[in-house]
Amino acid sequence: MPATTLFISDLHLCGARPAITGLFLDFLRHRARRADALYILGDLFEYWIGDEAVGQPEFRPMVQGMRELTAAGTPVYVMHGNRDFLMADGFEKATGCRLLADPARVDLHGTPTLLMHGDSLCTDDVEYMAFRAQVRNPAWQREFLARPVAERDRIVRDFREISKTSTASKKPEIMDVNQQAVEAMMREHGVQRLIHGHTHRPQEHVFTLDGRPARRMVLGDWYEQGSVLSVDARGWVLEGLPLEKTAKTKKMKVKS
Repeated sequence: MPATTLFISDLHLCGARPAITGLFLDFLRHRARRADALYILGDLFEYWIGDEAVGQPEFRPMVQGMRELTAAGTPVYVMHGNRDFLMADGFEKATGCRLLADPARVDLHGTPTLLMHGDSLCTDDVEYMAFRAQVRNPAWQREFLARPVAERDRIVRDFREISKTSTASKKPEIMDVNQQAVEAMMREHGVQRLIHGHTHRPQEHVFTLDGRPARRMVLGDWYEQGSVLSVDARGWVLEGLPLEKTAKTKKMKVKS
């Protein structure tokens, strides 16, 4: 069997969605254990108030599941998303995962590949980009993490409601990535292949970059089912993971 690397993103795990949590834990116990490595490209959690969350009952099963996977020998790399950007050393120690910079350039089975969450590419959404700059500011984060846990939890829940209202009023194309931003980022890092999440629009995009073929793979979210990108030396396959245990894995995209 060729070495296989798995990619997932936008799980938005929380106590309110136990079926998806169960699917994720099953994925960690079986599919991920056979992988060469697992990359989680942002929004693993619905929200993250700081690393005190590792001990909260809502997140404890997910943390334990990742700890068991890394202890079994599968390396797991986790990138910050727009919901869980406050993960830090405490998360790494509790799970055995390694936090990954965004963007990150990796050699993926012989092909230089850029990994991103994807939200920084949504440059047409000016309102979101301003909010992103605010909450990614180290000074804002220090001030936020100095607040009591209960207050942080309330603030984050308020942010989520504001985000839902704001998203509902925006045109879909504004919340998608900007192609010029994509090309500029790929050119900056010297790659012809990009993998990201965030937009919840799973699809492979093929285009020309500086006269050469380029590919951008968008990962799917885990709202109605799971979504995993499997990559080996032969190519990549994006698959859906149904909630029903008896259902067969659904191929969302053929190998390229």
